[in-house]
Amino acid sequence: MAGVHKQCVTRLQKEYKSLLKDPVPNITAHPSPSNLLEWHFVLEGTKGTEYEGGLYHGKLVFPSEYPFKPPSISLFTPNGRFATNTKLCLSMTDYHPESWNPMWSVGTILTGLLSFMYDTQATTGSITTSKQDKERMAAESLAFNCKNPTFRKLFPNWVEEHARRQATAAQPPAASPALPPAAPPAANGRAPAVDGADAAPGAQRPDAANGVGIGREEAGRRGAAPQQQGPFGNAVVTLALMVAVFAAVWVSTGGGEVMRSLGAGRASS
Repeated sequence: MAGVHKQCVTRLQKEYKSLLKDPVPNITAHPSPSNLLEWHFVLEGTKGTEYEGGLYHGKLVFPSEYPFKPPSISLFTPNGRFATNTKLCLSMTDYHPESWNPMWSVGTILTGLLSFMYDTQATTGSITTSKQDKERMAAESLAFNCKNPTFRKLFPNWVEEHARRQATAAQPPAASPALPPAAPPAANGRAPAVDGADAAPGAQRPDAANGVGIGREEAGRRGAAPQQQGPFGNAVVTLALMVAVFAAVWVSTGGGEVMRSLGAGRASS
């Protein structure tokens, strides 16, 4: 690369190999295919923060004197912490060359940026938004990034992930299992009767099913004395009726005369 120190090219190539071999958690970075001094990165929001689920696309621009001079940093994805398309004022950026340490690397720079993102300290390029706004921007970040041609070219895995999420969201929800049909109501719209005149013909009353007569309280309410049921009781009643009938007939036909005639007959014999 014309005008770029050989040491700068060697250093950036070495750092890129190191990032591929030992990735930094929640950070992905690739140099531009046409310009080694321009790197694009993606910061993943940490779980448990208002940035959870967010994917923040940004850019590092290195001077030709790197690593002896710091790069500039800017973000493209709306995030609620930093303004977009604006150089950020941090201790590891070209805003503060006096605090720059040549031992810092791309991984170190982006780790510091991610840490500062969770802070609330104001600086040039920082903004103030609500937690709800940050969460909303985090949820919308991937869709926003996929509109950027450079992002689509350098981070195809995230583009595929976005397409997968869209396909999942487009699927219709699973149908709920059908409920069994309800039992039809009675013809008269009422529950079946179990006692009284409304009982169906031939239906057995609850007290008859128990093998016993109605109780004393029930009999009292109906104005009738409880009766004893059984074969012996019926036989006694029948016999009493027969005796009464026989006595009545006996008296009406002169039964006494018959008995006297029978007695005389026995005496004469």
